[in-house]
Amino acid sequence: MTDLTGKVALITGSARGIGRGIALRYAALGARVVLNYAGNKDGAERTAQEIRDLGSDAIAVQGDVSDLDALENVFTEGLRTFGRLDIVVANAGIELVDQPILEATEQQFDQLFAINAKGTFFTLQKAARYVADQGRIICVGSSTTARPLSGVGLYGASKMPLRYAVEVLALEVGHRGVTVNTILPTVIEGAGVFTETPAHDDPIRTMIPRPIDGRMGRIEDVADAAEYFAGPLAHWVSGQTLLISGGGLQ
Repeated sequence: MTDLTGKVALITGSARGIGRGIALRYAALGARVVLNYAGNKDGAERTAQEIRDLGSDAIAVQGDVSDLDALENVFTEGLRTFGRLDIVVANAGIELVDQPILEATEQQFDQLFAINAKGTFFTLQKAARYVADQGRIICVGSSTTARPLSGVGLYGASKMPLRYAVEVLALEVGHRGVTVNTILPTVIEGAGVFTETPAHDDPIRTMIPRPIDGRMGRIEDVADAAEYFAGPLAHWVSGQTLLISGGGLQ
């Protein structure tokens, strides 16, 4: 089992879904956690309490990642409280599905790119500035960037720039022993637009067949990948992209 005792992890967008799952996993492995939320204060506080119940410690810091002053505050509050940052997970994002490119609006474009592209880019930049030597930076992207898929053109386009940024950043911080990697989850039960989708929803399961177990992805599947990239087994893995899809392309 990975041991993160003594480590501090900052995870954006961690009040619910994938971010929450990664936060709880890291806490169970011994890490103290800086939670971030844009508007779901209650969810963030509940997650912080769950982490304390696990015997670790956490703070919840409000901040929209597309607001660079607010994003800076998330990092400075984490450093002020815990004194260091060892792991940063750039997870905050918003989804838009079943939206043909021909129907995309300027408002939708601006919103998705402000959070998914701009917010994540500057989260990675600040992570590189503040993470300790030998640290870990992880970007949570989307499997929609693995191949073209009708209906997610705008969403996938907003997530694509970060795959390149991660590869470049890995080159720029590697001399410090810092690794930078990307996780590409498929559609995940209990996260994003599938937050309220029940596991037994047969139509949804049919729409997204998976060779392994024939099921939707689960939050713990993504947390497994986040645990690997944060731990010692991945100390010589950087600039890489890991597709979490149950053997399917999407």
